Amino acid sequence: MNITRSIRKFVRSKSMSLIIVAVVVAIIFYLLNRNYLGRDNIRGILNSMSISGILAIGMAFLLMGGGINLGAGAEGCFGALIVTMIMKTGVPWPLAILAGILFGVCTGAINSFFINKLNFMGFITTLGMASVYSGLGLVISSNNNIPVSDESFLVLGTTSLFGFLPTPFVIMLCLLIIYGFILNKTRFGRSILMCGGNRAAARLAGLNPKKITTILYMNCGALATIAGSVLAARIRSASPAALSSGALDAITASVLGGVSFMGGGGSMAGVFFGLLLLCMFKNGLLVVELSAYWQIVAQGMLLIIALCVDFYSAKARSKSQKKARMKKTA
Repeated sequence: MNITRSIRKFVRSKSMSLIIVAVVVAIIFYLLNRNYLGRDNIRGILNSMSISGILAIGMAFLLMGGGINLGAGAEGCFGALIVTMIMKTGVPWPLAILAGILFGVCTGAINSFFINKLNFMGFITTLGMASVYSGLGLVISSNNNIPVSDESFLVLGTTSLFGFLPTPFVIMLCLLIIYGFILNKTRFGRSILMCGGNRAAARLAGLNPKKITTILYMNCGALATIAGSVLAARIRSASPAALSSGALDAITASVLGGVSFMGGGGSMAGVFFGLLLLCMFKNGLLVVELSAYWQIVAQGMLLIIALCVDFYSAKARSKSQKKARMKKTA
């Protein structure tokens, strides 16, 4: 009975809608170019999902908690530069990544300080910090890629599981499962949704929204560094601009997957399928050789559509909740 109820719930969910749209997108691009569903191209889609997915996990948690980080891509690039520079000194790559993650945590703490202590807007704060990290990345790298010196580090980005699944994709899936468990099965996960949905109610329930927001920003910065490091392992070098569109891709995937831009709602399953649709769409534009300028236009339109859907969905939920309250009081 529980299994039947779960199946019905999934069929009616946002994830099922995304799966249907993804199938339609796959068929359209396959008809335009038969190589779209080829083995190599599917691996390319999985690889692109990996980096964007790691960023999207941190971004989704932050959005659910009522925050936003437009500097996630820049933080990831700068963190990857730090990791590769530390490896050049002879430090083993696991320790170098730990140092990079510590940097990511610090970027989150800085964002949180401006937002929680000085009451700056998250949108403006993270946009400004994105410019800072992008500029510093160009300075320390002299606007050049820094090659990876430790060959063993490349296992994170260039190997495959079962000869087909890219290791970065496996890393992303593991993180997705872990964060899905945290969101659905722990008190902290429920606290995130309550904090993002209604901060005043969260305070009345004994929660500390500022503390939760701080943890979410620090988590987002740490995951951004992991994403940048995995990308560096895949392309064999750290680039100061490799994740320039990373934050927008993460936001688009999250909102497409049903994460409320206003906070308080979302799921990791939805993020995965939103990410799948986004990467399939972007890859399809490349396969059909659409002009690079029109690709930018199409991706921007996809984000606008996702935001419109989120806005009207939130509006509909608000109306239904209001009607339910009126019925109770009647």
